[in-house]
Amino acid sequence: MNQKEMRIWINSEASLARSIMATRKLAESIGLQNNQVALVATAVSELARNILKYAKQGEVILRPVSQLTRPGIEVVAWDRGPGIEDVDTAMCDHHSTGGTLGLGLPGVKRLMDDFEIESEVGKGTRVTARKWK
Repeated sequence: MNQKEMRIWINSEASLARSIMATRKLAESIGLQNNQVALVATAVSELARNILKYAKQGEVILRPVSQLTRPGIEVVAWDRGPGIEDVDTAMCDHHSTGGTLGLGLPGVKRLMDDFEIESEVGKGTRVTARKWK
């Protein structure tokens, strides 16, 4: 693969929109199907919105990856925000500390093929997710 990683600093609605467009572009360039492109873009939208809402700023990193001969896209969303006190509870549908429907992180996990989350109170959160062709 000749694509390189893209890093988008998230600190505004405009940067959120840039992250979604960059995700679509990279996902299409590695050959993901249209429905897969939409799933990854939706996941990035949710992750970037969480950065804005809870941490005010952070970064979305997009990179092409491969597993044997299967290409994919890796998304890393990180911030130095308040962190998540109870990750297991946060991963339950309809749990929300921000007055939302509480489908964000569990939804991202369902949209992507691989999902990992690390969070420490007072230090921030890092989500790594992958979608394979």
